[in-house]
Amino acid sequence: MSAVELKWNLEDFLIYGSYPEVLNEPDVEKKKKILTELVSSYLFKDALALEAVRSPDILLSITKCIAFQIGNEVSINEVAKTVGTDVKTTAKYLDLLEKMFIIKRVRGFSRNLRNEISKKAKYYFLDNGVRNAVISQFNPLTLRNDVGALWENFICMELIKKSSIERTFDTYYFWRTHTGQEIDIIKESNGIITAIECKWSDEQSLPPSLWSESYKDASFSIVNKNNYLDLLL
Repeated sequence: MSAVELKWNLEDFLIYGSYPEVLNEPDVEKKKKILTELVSSYLFKDALALEAVRSPDILLSITKCIAFQIGNEVSINEVAKTVGTDVKTTAKYLDLLEKMFIIKRVRGFSRNLRNEISKKAKYYFLDNGVRNAVISQFNPLTLRNDVGALWENFICMELIKKSSIERTFDTYYFWRTHTGQEIDIIKESNGIITAIECKWSDEQSLPPSLWSESYKDASFSIVNKNNYLDLLL
């Protein structure tokens, strides 16, 4: 993905994702159709072919539930309760979605401080367009209330893809405490820790106090729509 594509098509990346067939299609309605068909293929044909899904409706419900929670910690118990199934089935289907490269699980970062949350996970979609197709939501950014979540999903997945392509073997986490202090993305690379906060606006902020006290050697940066190219390229 070139700098020009990332700069001039940013809203398209957040809404329609980065599948080449979708990117190269100029007609918006055709973009939506491609993504809708892609999701149908992923969630039903491919999953059923694996003979691992007894209830396609439950799988779709779980996927939708995760789509509405990107950027937030996910409780498998709560997801199971919401969709009306058991925890074992929910965990199995989440694992299947990850193996099919639809979602990516990111765990909490911890160095065993008592106040840190490490057992829960966040789930991101590998492609924003697939996420939006799952919930049939293709409104422009000006008409959405989930721009922050889309931005965080996009940045996190682009960083993970970049690390994979460059074979840097970085590990990604989120960080949160029981008292509510949090950082969107923690990158660990050969023992070097980088904290990254995702903000769609130009808003500036300092790292949480407990983070600064506990990880004095870690760097902290804010990635927004004005500086994201420096991080991703």
